[in-house]
Amino acid sequence: MSRTEQSDLFGQGPEAAQPAASKSPGGHRPLAARMRPQNLSEVIGQEHILGEQGLLPRLVRTNTFGSLIFYGPPGCGKTSLAEAIAAETNSAFQRINAVLSNVAELRDVLRWARSRPEQLPILFIDEIHRFNKSQQDLLLPDVEAGHIRLIGATTHNPGFYINPPLLSRSHLFRLEPVSEERMAELLEKALNDDDRGLGARDMRAEPEVLRQLARMSDGDLRRALNALETLALSLSQGSELKESDLEAFAKERHIRYDANEDEHYDTASAFIKSMRGSDPDAALYWLGKMLKGGEDPRFIARRLVIFASEDVGLADPRALPLAVATFQACDLVGLPECQLNLAHCVTFLATTVKSNSTTEAIGRVFKSIERDGLQGIPLWLRDAHTKTNKSLGHGDGYLYSHEFPEGVSGQDYMTEPKSFYQPKSSGAEERIRERLKHLKELKKKAKNRQTPPKSQ
Repeated sequence: MSRTEQSDLFGQGPEAAQPAASKSPGGHRPLAARMRPQNLSEVIGQEHILGEQGLLPRLVRTNTFGSLIFYGPPGCGKTSLAEAIAAETNSAFQRINAVLSNVAELRDVLRWARSRPEQLPILFIDEIHRFNKSQQDLLLPDVEAGHIRLIGATTHNPGFYINPPLLSRSHLFRLEPVSEERMAELLEKALNDDDRGLGARDMRAEPEVLRQLARMSDGDLRRALNALETLALSLSQGSELKESDLEAFAKERHIRYDANEDEHYDTASAFIKSMRGSDPDAALYWLGKMLKGGEDPRFIARRLVIFASEDVGLADPRALPLAVATFQACDLVGLPECQLNLAHCVTFLATTVKSNSTTEAIGRVFKSIERDGLQGIPLWLRDAHTKTNKSLGHGDGYLYSHEFPEGVSGQDYMTEPKSFYQPKSSGAEERIRERLKHLKELKKKAKNRQTPPKSQ
């Protein structure tokens, strides 16, 4: 570690209590860094937690907050919020990134915090979900003792990635993507701000252009500001930013979608629920988002295979073969052409009749086994292919179904017969329901003619 890094880490010098973003190191600082809020009043969006009567502002005003976890998508202001809190409370502040940090650095920071109790040190850990269990456990004693006030930022669901003891000692705040209107306001401010923004370039933009740029940024403030700076620097000073200037940016634009984060699971959930709700337009939209975001088409196809049985089932027997064929097409054809196969299958599954009767049936089976235990296999159903098995009575009394009218012998196939499958009246399953009703009557008649062996 260099002398400069050590000085910053251990807070030597008058700037130690200020957030890193408020310092002015040499070299160019991106617009997103220059426009970072310096207090809570400058934070854009998040009105649901930053309202006048919100818990977080009250805790910050009285400087009585403990450890905090900020959970939200990229560019929603997690880091900005942490730095604004540190600046507003004049707390000693250290920031580390869980991707780059290690146990040795973490121990150094904790020692630094213990030596400054009067400054109520704040340790901000970006991407805290990247810390393993032992690293997170290392924080616990100092969090409990109040040596540090931890602020963790994560794009991953804390319930899955943050150790329960650490999570239970922290206030969790869910941050939302920044709205298009609020983002456009910030872009206008950045364009005209002489001190921290692009005001020196004397550029102009119609409100609708800034709204379009905000719309293309998918709620990511950092992305919007970086895009504005790139566009501004590509034009001559004093120019007007026009809709035509956004076209090149739009062509190169990548939507916010991370296959390892909540965006992946949330989009897949919206996709499945749209098909289940018989809305082909919404289902195709979420399919398009996944494909544009670089999702593996085989992941999507696997979900279709599951959906075909889970949500369509016997109401339309064509669903499963089509879904399996779509999965095979994704393997054989690949992108970009297999997106046509996916769209074909998604539209069919969204518009066809649906039934979850088989899904419910296997669920009832599992509950029955958990509640009542396993039934013994009746002697007449046991394997009788060996002399030993036959000598034990296996197969005795088995009635061969094909020897009876319509293949119904009337025999029972469980020691204690139970009903699990309850067909619905959707599509082809209506015929299955009628068939089962007919089979029940046949079985009742057959039982009057044949008395099956008693169970063991």
